[in-house]
Amino acid sequence: MPASLNSTPSFNCRQPLSPASSAAAGTTGLDPSATQLNIGLINNMPDGALEATERQFLSLLNAASGSIHVHLSLYSLPGVSRSGAAANRVQTHYSSVENLWGTKLDGLIVTGKEPLTQNLADEPYWDHFTQVVDWARDNTYSTVWSCLAAHAAVLHSDGIGRVKSPTKNSGIFECRRVANHALTAGAPSGFRLPHSRWNGLQEEALAARGYRILTRTASADVDTFVKQHKSLFVFFQGHPEYESDTLLLEYRRDIGRYIKGDIAEYPSMPQNYFDHETVIALAAFQEEAAFIPRRLLSEMVSNLLSTINIQCTWRSTATHIYKNWLEYIYTQKQIEKLSGRITAKEPFSNESTLVAIAAAQASQVNTYAGTRKGPATQASARHQAILVR
Repeated sequence: MPASLNSTPSFNCRQPLSPASSAAAGTTGLDPSATQLNIGLINNMPDGALEATERQFLSLLNAASGSIHVHLSLYSLPGVSRSGAAANRVQTHYSSVENLWGTKLDGLIVTGKEPLTQNLADEPYWDHFTQVVDWARDNTYSTVWSCLAAHAAVLHSDGIGRVKSPTKNSGIFECRRVANHALTAGAPSGFRLPHSRWNGLQEEALAARGYRILTRTASADVDTFVKQHKSLFVFFQGHPEYESDTLLLEYRRDIGRYIKGDIAEYPSMPQNYFDHETVIALAAFQEEAAFIPRRLLSEMVSNLLSTINIQCTWRSTATHIYKNWLEYIYTQKQIEKLSGRITAKEPFSNESTLVAIAAAQASQVNTYAGTRKGPATQASARHQAILVR
């Protein structure tokens, strides 16, 4: 089913069944509300990337949704300043995160924001951001923290600070799966994903605090990692959601900042991104940048970049990872509903109870999905039981 964007988010996100859906439940044995996932997107990206970020995540969730109907609602953090068309869009189509308190979402995605201060805890939105972290632990099945949001969430939760690199980590990075997990099930052992960041987190510090590393880049830098609370927290240092030209637009933006004098050094081009001829041409511009009049340099770079066609070589991997994420949330939602029916008066006391619940869940999922072949339908009952413990 397609993913849909809720332009006016519901504040009570896990909604009761309507009479029509209750009738459907009686014919299939499956609660139809469990086939719908309500996902929130807290979009902290700058004004120029606000709508592009909406489009990226909606498109990715649409490609990954399969037989699950995803409702995507938009939320904003107080303290993230907006102006012009972006301010109007947020006012019209976004709800403040303050409306989440006392409610629940099936899943949540939180993006980062280019910091204004050296210490993330000094950012104007910090207090509301930390409230989101604390709320998401108990009120989502899983939450994705993207890039800088991952750094901020780890800093708040466990006091782990990020470390700045000498140069920007930008480009399409070779990554390798280093652990088995529902999120990476069925993914190739090696794949490529976009990264765009100056800072990173050290694996030793993460492991010491109970985080599990799922993938690393070829340089042994952390790519994706998780931590299990009541909600599964998923952290991406990269950007699986990026479109083919997102890094190109960021590179053009950074060159513009250099030309305006906002940054002192000419930006490095994204790695493993442009074709060989383009790399040579851009490298020549970079070498001669100090000697070319700024206005002329801007025209030359813009003319070259406007002719480039980038292939989104990471799309299939990104879709697979997010499909697994949606399947994980779907499974947890089903298990929670079925556990309430099977063990309404007793807790999960042993593995046999969990297996019974998971077996019932698998049976109901198959009844609904037919030939669907996602991880939730392929896993054995015992494997599903282990996932929810």
